[in-house]
Amino acid sequence: MWKLILSEGDDPWLKSVNNHIGRQFWEFDPNLGTPEERAQIEKVREEFHMNRFQVKHSSDLLMRLQFAKENPCDQMQLEQVKVRNEEEITEEAVATTLRRALRFYSTLLVEDGHWPGDYGGPLFLLPGLVIGLYVMGALNEVLPREHQREICRYLYNHQNADRGWGLHIEGCSTMFCTALNYVTLRLLGERIDGGDGAMEKARNWILDHGGVTYVPSWGKFWLSVLGAYEWSGNNPLPPEIWLLPYFLPIHPGRMWCHCRMVYLPMSYLYGKRFVGPINATILSLRRELYAHPYHQIDWDQARYLCAKEDLYYPHPMIQDILWGCLHKVGEPLLMQWPFSRLRQKALSMVMQHIHNEDENTQYICIGPVNKVLNMVCCWVDNPNSEVNKLHLSRIKDYLWMAEDGMKMQGYNGSQLWDVTFAVQAILATNLVDEYDSMLKRAHEFIKISQVKANSSGNFSSWYRHISKGGWPFSNPDNGWPVSDCTAEALKAALLLSKMPADIVGKAIASNQLYDAVNFILSLQNNNGGFASYEPTRSYA
Repeated sequence: MWKLILSEGDDPWLKSVNNHIGRQFWEFDPNLGTPEERAQIEKVREEFHMNRFQVKHSSDLLMRLQFAKENPCDQMQLEQVKVRNEEEITEEAVATTLRRALRFYSTLLVEDGHWPGDYGGPLFLLPGLVIGLYVMGALNEVLPREHQREICRYLYNHQNADRGWGLHIEGCSTMFCTALNYVTLRLLGERIDGGDGAMEKARNWILDHGGVTYVPSWGKFWLSVLGAYEWSGNNPLPPEIWLLPYFLPIHPGRMWCHCRMVYLPMSYLYGKRFVGPINATILSLRRELYAHPYHQIDWDQARYLCAKEDLYYPHPMIQDILWGCLHKVGEPLLMQWPFSRLRQKALSMVMQHIHNEDENTQYICIGPVNKVLNMVCCWVDNPNSEVNKLHLSRIKDYLWMAEDGMKMQGYNGSQLWDVTFAVQAILATNLVDEYDSMLKRAHEFIKISQVKANSSGNFSSWYRHISKGGWPFSNPDNGWPVSDCTAEALKAALLLSKMPADIVGKAIASNQLYDAVNFILSLQNNNGGFASYEPTRSYA
């Protein structure tokens, strides 16, 4: 049976700036649970599967069942309020309903002061993880049999009625996610006719839409890393752009951080033209995924192909001309001496930036996409480096279990974000005297989750903004504070500071409040608005 583990970090390869407070991950224990408890879990799994086309989201029932056992909620002490149409709603009825809600909500609060929960939804995250681990030869080590089984369950549960997969669990089918999730299932051992025909139908969806030459750029990239697509079928991702002077508007340092930190490792793998081991499974995928024989595909033409389901914004002609020049002139030069020395210099600089991101986020990284990409880059750079163990130890931070299976989250959780709004809501009830224990724990979580220092070294040389005083979306190990998270945490902290210390705990220190205000003000743009992670740097 699966169990949610909280605020633990007994792995010697783990690092933390706050003793792992806010960390949440799932582990499988074959000896855990009674036959009745296991049957209950199978029941909720079956119910989700039966209703999967009507209700796409899970209800976190595995976590709720665990918490109901560990911290049962006695709702019988308060009678449920039922109000008839046109009946006057009394203050007593509202107070009773709020007490029932808060009593239940208190059972979901964990010891370190946060409310764990599912932050899944995107369907393009697991493929990157599985492909990355597969080319590293670490798939079975990091994702044992039970993990792989639950990932397959999740992917089958969120396959659309037309047997494709959407960009997210409520999205219409796209070539991007249909191709990558089909490949993911194959790498996890599913047969071409597996899933009671689901695999065959998914493959037919791909072929009916032209085959994977029509997958968009991120799909082309991951399939090239895997060896099921050719790098010559990709538009260039030159690492040399990192060598350009910063004043140029196309310098990556001017990009939004989520874009910049994904382009960074992508440019490394593209510059290296890295391809994983070619085996029977990869050769089979080359036959399964294409409408034409693999050796007959025009890869130069494939660079421009994109399925209409994935085409949100067609390339302007000038962009295609630029790609063509880089692909046919720039890249051939950079692959040959003496220009190849420039390529090596660029790759070296990119790897330094990757290491800086890893070290300042405790190997969690800003998000799941660059987390996996950075991990693969570090392995390509040095398969025997201890950095690989540091990366592998953090994968479980992104995985979440529910009745729909195992998913990869869009962040390493939403811990701080959820706590700030929960605190504000609880304070608005005027019932704080009755729930002081809950507020004390949440208050401590807010205080300990503030980022206490800037990124290491000369952070501006790594295109990082100040971090000190901000609050992150999840926990401080993530290392990327955000303006709205900081604003909501600051608001909660200020509200709590007005309450008696014996009810909500000691107020946050004044210097922490000043640091938070300084961080928020530093993010104000020239137009008066506030940026998310760092002020806008482009000329647009």
